[in-house]
Amino acid sequence: MNKSQILKLLASLALPLGIGAIAGLFTADAVPEWYETLNKPSFNPPNWLFGPVWTSLYLLLGISLFLIWKQSESKERNIAILVFLLQLALNFAWSFIFFYFNMIGLALIEIILLWISIIITLIMFYKIKPLAAYINLPYLMWVTFATILNASYYLLNRS
Repeated sequence: MNKSQILKLLASLALPLGIGAIAGLFTADAVPEWYETLNKPSFNPPNWLFGPVWTSLYLLLGISLFLIWKQSESKERNIAILVFLLQLALNFAWSFIFFYFNMIGLALIEIILLWISIIITLIMFYKIKPLAAYINLPYLMWVTFATILNASYYLLNRS
C-alpha cells in the first residue's frame, strides 16, 4: 500500500468511528436518565452490548468505504461514496433524535430511512466491489434489529 492508500484507509476508519464517538458523547447522558425509564421488549439486549457491537460495525463501515474509495475514480464510485456518507449522516442523526430529543416515533421513521439508505449503499458497493457490500451485511442485520427495537419502544411507550 502506498502513502495515499494508507491515508485513505485511516480516514475511512476514522470517519465512522469518529461519528459514532461524537454521537455517543452527546447522547450518553440519556441512557441512565431517560432510556432506562422506557418500557422495553423482552428481547432488548443488555446496555453493555451496544458499545462493542457499534465499534465493530463502524470498523466494518470504514473498511468498506476504503475498498470503494481506493477504486479508480468514476461517477459510479463517487455516487456510491456520497450515498455511503448519507447513510452515515442518518446513522448519526438517529442517536440524537432518539436519545437526545427523546422522539421515539420520529426516530422510527428516520431509522427506516437509514435502513433503506443502507440497502442502496450495499447495492451500489456491490456493483463496484462485492466484498465492500458483503462486509456490511452485519450492519444491515443490526440496523434491522434496531428498527424492530425502535418500533417496540414506540409501541410500548406511546401515550
